[in-house]
Amino acid sequence: MKFQTHNKKLKDWVEKMARLCQPDDIVLINGSAAQKEALEIEAMASGELIQLNQEKLPGCFLHRTAPDDVARTEHLTFICTKKKHDAGPNNNWMSPAGAYRKAREIFKGAMRGRTMYIIPFSMGPVGSPFAKIGVELTDSRYVVLNMLVMTRAGDAVLRQLEKEDNFTKCLHSKAGLDINKRLILHFPEDNTIWSVGSGYGGNVLLGKKCLSLRVASFIARKERWLAEHMLIMGIEDPRGRLNYIAAAFPSACGKTNLAMLVPPEGLKKKGYRIWTVGDDIAWMRVDSDGALWAINPETGFFGVAPGTNSKTNPNMVETVKKDTIYTNVLLKNDGTIWWEGADGPVPLEGVDWQGRPWRQGMVDASGKPVCGAHANSRFTTPITNCPSASFRLEQHHGVPISAIIFGGRRQYLAPLVYETFNWQHGVFSGATMASERTAAASGQVGEVRRDPMAMLPFCGYNMGYYFRHWLDMGKRMVKPPKIFHVNWFRTDKHGKFLWPGFTENLRVLEWILDRCDNKVEAVKTPIGYLPQPKDIDMTGLKLEVGAMEKLLEVHTENWTEELKGIKKFFQQFKKDLPEELWQEYYALQERLKNT
Repeated sequence: MKFQTHNKKLKDWVEKMARLCQPDDIVLINGSAAQKEALEIEAMASGELIQLNQEKLPGCFLHRTAPDDVARTEHLTFICTKKKHDAGPNNNWMSPAGAYRKAREIFKGAMRGRTMYIIPFSMGPVGSPFAKIGVELTDSRYVVLNMLVMTRAGDAVLRQLEKEDNFTKCLHSKAGLDINKRLILHFPEDNTIWSVGSGYGGNVLLGKKCLSLRVASFIARKERWLAEHMLIMGIEDPRGRLNYIAAAFPSACGKTNLAMLVPPEGLKKKGYRIWTVGDDIAWMRVDSDGALWAINPETGFFGVAPGTNSKTNPNMVETVKKDTIYTNVLLKNDGTIWWEGADGPVPLEGVDWQGRPWRQGMVDASGKPVCGAHANSRFTTPITNCPSASFRLEQHHGVPISAIIFGGRRQYLAPLVYETFNWQHGVFSGATMASERTAAASGQVGEVRRDPMAMLPFCGYNMGYYFRHWLDMGKRMVKPPKIFHVNWFRTDKHGKFLWPGFTENLRVLEWILDRCDNKVEAVKTPIGYLPQPKDIDMTGLKLEVGAMEKLLEVHTENWTEELKGIKKFFQQFKKDLPEELWQEYYALQERLKNT
């Protein structure tokens, strides 16, 4: 087709990319139900999608990726800025000229025999002051169908684009799905993203981490707002008062579970209600009232399947029962799906994530169990399916943030919760965030991985500048949110978790909001303000004797040892690290000495 638009910049770019990729056809995605259904039928005919049991899982499909294309490929992901220094030690860097040249060779003719789909999409409510528009060109129906779940896509966005003429240029092709010809390239100075050689969501849904975090963080610094890897949730108290928090955790720390938790039995009589705004991305601006307001720019969840069940996340179990695209899970004989850690009995047999016959109890040549679903298997599902979905998802000004929470997985170091002394100290707490490797992750068990603000893989520029931007944002707020740190993963000497986590985490959030409202006192320690045990409501929850005291202990010798790791991490940013963070470092060192 001849692509029609009044936006000359868009028209010229599409034509230029079509000349490079040489598709047989070009189709504009209009966001209609009829077009979506036609794409699903085509995807089933081509084998890209398998329709699941429509009685039990209406509107649901299964997709399988190539076996070497199952996760984000960080080593093939680059920030392409004119100066290497601007990408910082936290990113892989390639020069823009070199990156374009290298990728152009792979894109050349990559869409022959295929259709190029044009997806105009908005991150954030269309027309909102928060929103950013992108246009993704792709030869993958799977990408189109996922983008229709994850973003606001179609004619309404195109009409908005006719007015404002500013968009992120996103080009994707599966090409030959060759890992040796796979590149995920970000050109923040050109507002451009190119991805080639992959079909996995995190590499190819270019509104996701690529635009929402890597490119958006670069734009946010320039425009003085924050693009963060954070959940946003509302907690409504029995009087109907609603407070919102934003929280950042590294992977495997329960971000999605927290975003949509169900109040525990012991607190149900208080009448709390949780509202889920988002589980992954927060865009935050200082509004005219001097407070920090946030939106979730996405419209769906791209969640990890293994471990999701009625105990860990009952709301997500409900969410994925319809209109969901599953990726790399086990297909059962009755046309439903399963993954390790799912509800119900382990199936006796099925078809695994690679399309091979699978039986319960299978082991590989080394005697290890063969999993039916991939460890990073996913589901893409609309946020509107979620029983706890917020009624403010389309609010153009977002929601006001009362508290920001950082967290990690630390066995002995960090207490259950503490409040930082002020915004600057809070930025230090976020900048020094870390988790210890579990047996499930590659590398040495217990090894500390620094992941400041959970943004290390996603910050689109030098993190030294990023920390400075956070400090500057605090100065612009009349009433900045209080900043807290949590750790659900403290263990006893036998390695057993002291805190049950999951729904019980609401007890900690309740204390956090009480501190924001100045309702309770706290105990000052070298690392921050800790709760008095009596101020965490333990109704209906029995911990082992002395567990709460252990959860709130601050071990001076452990924190003194931690300073060595922090120093080493900070030193890599050299002169780019703000002096204020070194001030916080030495202040903590002094407080620990004087304890």
